Amino acid sequence: MQNRIVEIASDDIHLSLLRGFLKLSRDGEELGRVGFPDIGAVIIRGYGASVSLNVAARLAEENIPIILCGTDQAPASVIWPIDGHHAQGRIMEAQSALSRPKQKRVWQALIRAKILAQADVLEAEGKPATDLYQMARGVRSGDPDNYEAQAARKYWPRIMADVDEHFKRDSASAGLNGWLNYGYAVLRAGAARSILSAGLHPSLSVHHESRGEALRLASDIMEPFRPWVDLTVRRLALRQMEDLPDLNRDNKAAIIEVLNLDLETAHGASPVQTCLNRLCQSFARICLGEQSKLDLPDGLVFNPTGGGE
Repeated sequence: MQNRIVEIASDDIHLSLLRGFLKLSRDGEELGRVGFPDIGAVIIRGYGASVSLNVAARLAEENIPIILCGTDQAPASVIWPIDGHHAQGRIMEAQSALSRPKQKRVWQALIRAKILAQADVLEAEGKPATDLYQMARGVRSGDPDNYEAQAARKYWPRIMADVDEHFKRDSASAGLNGWLNYGYAVLRAGAARSILSAGLHPSLSVHHESRGEALRLASDIMEPFRPWVDLTVRRLALRQMEDLPDLNRDNKAAIIEVLNLDLETAHGASPVQTCLNRLCQSFARICLGEQSKLDLPDGLVFNPTGGGE
């Protein structure tokens, strides 16, 4: 299994290197091991967790980010390699010099793709989506009309109405919002790895403001893929509506699978993580002046009914 997210959520877990494997242990007892080629990112949320220097160095060699979460469970820091790409310096220089008009066109493409994905998700769940498809076509360079926000106001009440009629998207809230936050953290980690693998700098965004955030570009890049997290969370919640549990291990594992969800692309069916890789590689080529359009997916390959409607 490639692009596996290793999440350390329990207390006092120690990560070490063992014959090419990432070893997890507690109080000297081995809990499990994962091959480095299979790892997409390491997310550490458990208090008292520790990582050996050998592990940090090996993860850097493999272009695998370590995401450290704060008390609110949101990403607070990222450890990423400084020498993981043969053309990294040239790409980062081009990225930092990308003109404002080009940045706006990139943001236009990302928001158009996000709204189209929202419409696809609504349609997949039997919800009206014609107005969002129309809105996507109207997104202009830089999204000066803020269609992103306009689409969100239509999208959220429809996609979550039969899960929670009072639902409002609020990253500081618990319940379904906590489930979404977790999915977005996983998606952000996947985007971070793709950014690093493409030789890009994760702090140099095309749209998101700084506020000291180290993963601003990841926040940009992940936008078209957020609706697939929403769909995954919605379907999980509908299957458990009678007694919606806390975000337990099984639900986390199901949400993590969003990175393996197959999407339609010009290259054929491809998992979300592969789509993120291609998107970042295409953005690097745009920065270098070698390409003019982002490589973005078209939608779900196969839409099994998961909502129980």
